[in-house]
Amino acid sequence: MTFRHFFTLSATLCLLGAASASHAQEWPQRPIRLIVPFAVGGNTDGIARVTAERLTNALGQTVVVENKPGANGMIAAQQVQRAPSDGYTLLVAAMPVIAILPKIASVPYDPIKDFVPVTNLGSNPFVLGVNKNVPAKNVKEFVEMVKAAPGKYNFASGGSGSVSHLSGALFQKRAGLDMMHINYKGDAPAMAGLIGGEVTMYFGNFSALAPQAKSGAIHLIGVSSEKRSPQFPDVPTIAESYPGFRTETWNGLMAPAGTPRAIVERIAREVQKIAKDPVYIERMTNFGVEIVADTPEHFAQTIKTDIDVWSDAVKAANLKVE
Repeated sequence: MTFRHFFTLSATLCLLGAASASHAQEWPQRPIRLIVPFAVGGNTDGIARVTAERLTNALGQTVVVENKPGANGMIAAQQVQRAPSDGYTLLVAAMPVIAILPKIASVPYDPIKDFVPVTNLGSNPFVLGVNKNVPAKNVKEFVEMVKAAPGKYNFASGGSGSVSHLSGALFQKRAGLDMMHINYKGDAPAMAGLIGGEVTMYFGNFSALAPQAKSGAIHLIGVSSEKRSPQFPDVPTIAESYPGFRTETWNGLMAPAGTPRAIVERIAREVQKIAKDPVYIERMTNFGVEIVADTPEHFAQTIKTDIDVWSDAVKAANLKVE
């Protein structure tokens, strides 16, 4: 490389860096849209609205939540995929849309190539609940009970390919169990089946199972996160019996591929500041969320790890791409 070429390349890189910094300084100049892949009223929608409210104050521009339900999240993801890479359109990325759906359906987007991770807003660990008449008090006792009578017990899910189904299938594989999968049309019927004794176990989120556990309708014997939940510190993690076991859902912010790095980092920093607000923490906790608010790099690693985790779960459930 000649000195002239080197000088030209260096100047170009400096200009690109200056342009990126300029983007961040000028941004935002107009409202920002958070695209939610589900209807109004669910957890993801609530998390998006609480975050949008705080980001509006932090950025000095209105952050608007737009619900684009349909096709299990594909419609919202594709809309963000096709949006300009200018930081004004972000996907409120629910874990299943990014890590599970591409493994069980033909989707029009690549979760790695078509989006840039911004920050993981928070995770929702799943909890393993059992019918109140189950004598097992922990995961070890439960596994021993099920292994003593292969085929006798079953587990519920809110639908084929749902997080509850895949968590149950992965747990069954890791523990070497023989249980029948009972596929309900939604998590509410699955919960009713657990309470009524139609099924033995069910993986669900804390917000759904906690009230039933407190009332004595069911028992909680394991948490699917790496660490014990602050909400139920006496309930051990499943990983304490089966190291490495982790199935959580999360909701994060992702931008279209090509979004300037400086803008991505700016959003992540603002969310990290918001995450220290006691009111924000309380409202997120009400959704059963354990706040993460991490860096783009850390969120990217979480996504890659979870794609592998849920790929194993899909195989354990014997699901095929539709």
